[in-house]
Amino acid sequence: MFDSKAALKGIPNLPGVYRMINAGGEVIYVGKARELKRRVTSYFRANLASPRTRMMVSQIANIEVTVTRSEGEALLLENNLIKSLMPRYNVLFRDDKSYPYIMLSGDEFPRLAFHRGSQQKPNRYFGPFPGATAVRESIQLLQKVFRLRTCENSVFSNRSRPCLQYQIARCTAPCVAAISPEDYRRDVEHAEMFLEGREQQVMTALSARMTEAAENQEYERAAVFRDRIQSLRQVQARQFVSDFRNGDADVIVCVAEAGAMCVNLVMIRGGRHVGDRSFFPRHIEDCDEATVLQAFMEQHYLQQPAPPLVITGVAPEDATLEETLSEHAGRKIQISAYAGGDRRIWLKMAQTNAELALKQHLSQKTTQEKRLTALRDALDLPENAERIECFDISHTQGEATVASCVVFDKGAMQNSEYRRYNITDITPGDDYAAMRSVLTRRYSKIAAGEGRRPDLIFIDGGKGQLGVAVEVMQEVGLPDMMLVGIAKGEERKPGLEQLIFPDREEALRLEKDDPGLHLLQQIRDEAHRFAITGHRSRRGKARTKSSLEEIDGIGAKRRQKLLTRFGGLAGVAKASADELAQVEGISTALAEKIYQELH
Repeated sequence: MFDSKAALKGIPNLPGVYRMINAGGEVIYVGKARELKRRVTSYFRANLASPRTRMMVSQIANIEVTVTRSEGEALLLENNLIKSLMPRYNVLFRDDKSYPYIMLSGDEFPRLAFHRGSQQKPNRYFGPFPGATAVRESIQLLQKVFRLRTCENSVFSNRSRPCLQYQIARCTAPCVAAISPEDYRRDVEHAEMFLEGREQQVMTALSARMTEAAENQEYERAAVFRDRIQSLRQVQARQFVSDFRNGDADVIVCVAEAGAMCVNLVMIRGGRHVGDRSFFPRHIEDCDEATVLQAFMEQHYLQQPAPPLVITGVAPEDATLEETLSEHAGRKIQISAYAGGDRRIWLKMAQTNAELALKQHLSQKTTQEKRLTALRDALDLPENAERIECFDISHTQGEATVASCVVFDKGAMQNSEYRRYNITDITPGDDYAAMRSVLTRRYSKIAAGEGRRPDLIFIDGGKGQLGVAVEVMQEVGLPDMMLVGIAKGEERKPGLEQLIFPDREEALRLEKDDPGLHLLQQIRDEAHRFAITGHRSRRGKARTKSSLEEIDGIGAKRRQKLLTRFGGLAGVAKASADELAQVEGISTALAEKIYQELH
């Protein structure tokens, strides 16, 4: 029995993180606290209200604590531990770092660009946006109103005449000096002001420039500014949110139905509603909305910058969360559950979106459960079988062979568990050897206890590939693994697939409308997609490398000059030997050699 009194004696009343550990050494819960001893002691009261908490406490065999300098530091450590340990009693959200931004580069003539990933100076970034569509729509709007360039620097620095974007009034062609640096810089400043929500200042500045141009009898120039003002007014009427006209805000609502929950995040940036995104947390048994919202904000705002105002459907469980997020962000963050005025409308909209997304999620989950049940019945699988792995091989006449493994588990495709394998130790084009290589590499580890064993393995191929799979399972020590080959039907038409078994002579063909066949097709098609995208990427890298890097006399500097001059490898390949010789550092003899190698 766990002696809670003895364990609590050694816990200090300082900020930090605590970990609840069961008898098997597994961390089942991670939490943070401003006062560790007080918080951990609260779990061992006699009158715990939550059945979920009582169940967790009954499994505790040990408690470990880590002291931090502040609660903000504890929040960061807690989030990292939750991501790495995935405790069963913590509410878990998918770790999504792929939010896109609008980037204004730090070049002399800055360009507008879609950006994901790490941020670098002196570029400026605006966002985040809930999805790629919102970013692209905003970039199109900025092009229409402010006419900033979007081309890559390699293209920009080698233009001799304006491109199509100039012809359709989406760029002012700074590449050929069709606009002065001062005027372009002013357009960039206006775009920045617009993205920051200072649209009224932009309108005032454009009005002044229009008046100045008209007074100087530059009527065509004045008409350009007039059109920009009209476009901005249309956007203002359509997109700007009156309650948040001067800044950024997030609206967060949580709804529950049929044992599932959905958190909907509405994002307002620069006074504009830029879209929303729905999240479906795991490990939510016996959790209320306040608990789930608390977990979402703790995990989400450690990965993404928090806006100055966060509006929630209910107040967060921890009253100190606002202070903790402010400490982490280095500025004031306000969390408000007040639902007056326009905020009530936005909360209602977020709730409606969450309800619709949750209904769709539950519908898809039910459909997948029906498909899995039908597949179990067709293949005589046990009722608890749920994890399926599928393998496919992709290459072009033996070039750049890539094998894929995709995983279906817990009623959905598990993208984070997908794996690609570069196959290099075989005769090019030998699919049997490629299948042997990938299966040996994966299941040798599983046989050794590294990773979770699947209930079923699909092999995209006929009897030959299936025979190889059977041999590999014998060799690695997993002879009882369930293996099924998927042979394409006549003319490779969907619905005519045949299922091949190691211990049966006759193949099985399911009806076209069989839900089990639909699940099989989904998994097989996903394996094919994942393999072919990996193959194309590897093939493209190999061809690029062999085209320039393997030519004697072409080092990194010369290669960079060639690519910059001609805008990429395709441009280098199209260039004549005389054009190649015009690049600095490329002699006539070397230019001729490059031309011959590329052709």
